[in-house]
Amino acid sequence: MISIDLSGKTALVTGASGELGRVMARTLAKAGADMILHYYHNAEKAEKLAAELRENGTRCMTVCADVGDLQSVLAMRDEVAKSFTMPDIIVDNAVVQLASWMPVLEQPIEDYESQFKSCVLQNVNMAKAFLPAMIEKGWGRMIGTNTECAMQCFEGQSAYDSGKRGMDGVMRVLAREVGKYGITVNQVAPGYTISDRDRANHTEVLPESDARIPLRRRGTDQEVANAVLFLASDLASYITGTYLPVCGGNVMPTI
Repeated sequence: MISIDLSGKTALVTGASGELGRVMARTLAKAGADMILHYYHNAEKAEKLAAELRENGTRCMTVCADVGDLQSVLAMRDEVAKSFTMPDIIVDNAVVQLASWMPVLEQPIEDYESQFKSCVLQNVNMAKAFLPAMIEKGWGRMIGTNTECAMQCFEGQSAYDSGKRGMDGVMRVLAREVGKYGITVNQVAPGYTISDRDRANHTEVLPESDARIPLRRRGTDQEVANAVLFLASDLASYITGTYLPVCGGNVMPTI
């Protein structure tokens, strides 16, 4: 039987207090990783998740930072180095949620700036802060949360898509630059994903949108987290620079 064992590894998930981040953190913890749970605004949810993981035997800590600001991320790194263990795995999952998606001519400039900071600069800042320690170890995993929207480029998505497509460029270049150090750099790209919010609102099934997906259903937060777990493991040791859709075939990168 093949199993994924991350015992002896430490993982940092940004946006760990969010809908998808919580499931990613739980999944990596279940595989044996020590956990660093990042949050920015929601300390209460982060601490609640930390308590849950500790109760299940996981060593973990919470950290606060603005991932779009390099000095804030460097301060988070210093806190981790002082109080915990530097991560072998980083999952860049945090994102600024847009209040509304509008046509380019109507979308506020501030929305483009916020997406650039949370999608592009987050990955640059996290790399600058945490990859040097991975280079020293000769092993590491950097995984970013992208989106199927980056391939679809539908109306109203310009701010979000511009941030995520910029992120894609950073991650692919970085994969080439740090591969020689035993570090892989990959992205998961979820579709419209079922989360605890949907379960509470009983919106797991949406017949009209589900019918457009080749697998005829939306994916779950756990299925996205499973892809992250795979990319974090040695099963994916020879995979780098990839953009992996987890969207039931809703987008299919072609050759």
